[in-house]
Amino acid sequence: MSRCSDQRRNVLFILIDQMRADCLFGALAEHVALPNLRALMGDAVTFQKNYTVVNPCGPSRASILTGQYAMNHRSVRNGTPLRHDTPNLASEMRKAGYLPMLFGYTDTSHDPRVHHPSDPAMQTYEYPMSGFHEMLEMRMEMSHPWRAHLLNKGYTFDRYWDIYKPVSPTGDAPRLNDPAPYRAEDSDTAFLTDRFLATLPGYRDQNWFAHLTYIRPHPPLVAPAPYNRMYDPASLPLPHRLATVEDERAVHPFFDPATRAASPASFVEGFPDLEPSDEVIQTLRSIYLGLASEVDAHIGRVMEYLRDSGQLENTLVVLSADHGEMLGDRHSWGKFSVYEAAYHTPLIIRQPGNSARAGAVVHDITESIDLAPTILDWVGQPIPNAMDGRSLLPLLAGNTPDNWRSYSYSELDFAEPERPSIWQQHLGTDASCSSLAILRDARFTLVEFAADLPPLLFDHDDLGEAVNVAEHPDYQRDLARLTRQMLRHRMRNMDHTLSLDTITPQGPRRQLRHRPTFAAGHQDG
Repeated sequence: MSRCSDQRRNVLFILIDQMRADCLFGALAEHVALPNLRALMGDAVTFQKNYTVVNPCGPSRASILTGQYAMNHRSVRNGTPLRHDTPNLASEMRKAGYLPMLFGYTDTSHDPRVHHPSDPAMQTYEYPMSGFHEMLEMRMEMSHPWRAHLLNKGYTFDRYWDIYKPVSPTGDAPRLNDPAPYRAEDSDTAFLTDRFLATLPGYRDQNWFAHLTYIRPHPPLVAPAPYNRMYDPASLPLPHRLATVEDERAVHPFFDPATRAASPASFVEGFPDLEPSDEVIQTLRSIYLGLASEVDAHIGRVMEYLRDSGQLENTLVVLSADHGEMLGDRHSWGKFSVYEAAYHTPLIIRQPGNSARAGAVVHDITESIDLAPTILDWVGQPIPNAMDGRSLLPLLAGNTPDNWRSYSYSELDFAEPERPSIWQQHLGTDASCSSLAILRDARFTLVEFAADLPPLLFDHDDLGEAVNVAEHPDYQRDLARLTRQMLRHRMRNMDHTLSLDTITPQGPRRQLRHRPTFAAGHQDG
């Protein structure tokens, strides 16, 4: 039993990989069908200004699940270890009596100080985070249960990555938007959902916590029929970008390597010579949206199960994404960027007993590090001082605390310790200064670099990310103010794991960094 022994409290935490927020509200929203996510929005509270605090996948999930800024957990790249003693959502939910079930992956690199070099945890950056009970392994570069499923269904492939190559239905040379070699009912998205729905009924007699993570619409961009051609490439808006890639590179030294680091060819399998023509770009964007619609369809199945099984009214549903995707915007692909498309993520929370707020939209700024504290707060488990995020329960109730944040803070490390990254090669930076920080408030976005590089400043009351105004004389006061704000943010949010503890003659004492916002009806069990 969980500590919430007075009533049933389940938690379903869904993460969609690389899902842009503007698929639900923004430039792409009217071009993609997401009926189940929209239905959930109508029955829940939507946070329209939610940002991931770090990219890419591993660091982002480290922040989401530990509630910490990257400057504190320091697992800043895929493959960079997370300290073994860092509190996380799973470890704290165990203290509340829950078995943290993982269906999917967390992309966690484990601490080599507590593992033998031959331990399987030391051979991959995709290991489950400590505390999670891996119910189904669906790691991007492994997915052995899904491979077995495909082989058992009669599919054949020489290499695992051949699964992601489109095949021509007529036997001709494959085209970009030809279907995947597997049927829709056998896709990775379908398989994950099938296994989740087959497992969960066994836990109906207890409080459960499930972390369900979808890899799609993460590349490789290939979709099973009918999702591969669900959207006409010619009907989609072109990416937001300057006229030429040379114009993009001239904005700031960072963008020369940024526009070279990933390409359309790196987003697909089997097309190594793919050119970044508008036709190619629009086709890839259409496949991305098709994959998003496929995920939406299966989330609909999950919500239908909760409803039909009578569990929806005692299940907190939290749905978000680990990060966004440039998708050709600014002549860039992936998430190694400073632009909003790479950091702005959807966040939808359906809280039982909050029907009065169904369909509400919150415009206060929220961050990915807020999700773990929110879940812990809701089940009545204290939030560790190490967590930098804050519970969203007051905002779910329609109450914005007086001291709520007025900006978001994000980070990106673009170094590679094993061999210099394309940024290090172009900028002449070392591993310690190949990083940046982003502060976004209601009007401005400031980007500062650890290296001796000029800042970027965007004014969203003017031309936004289209023009860097950092050197404009009229903006020097704003630049100085925001730079001070960024410094103060780092000073205020340095690691609090033990900073509020005191060793006294009477023994250790601890003051709480976070006050619980939901205590009614909770008893220790």
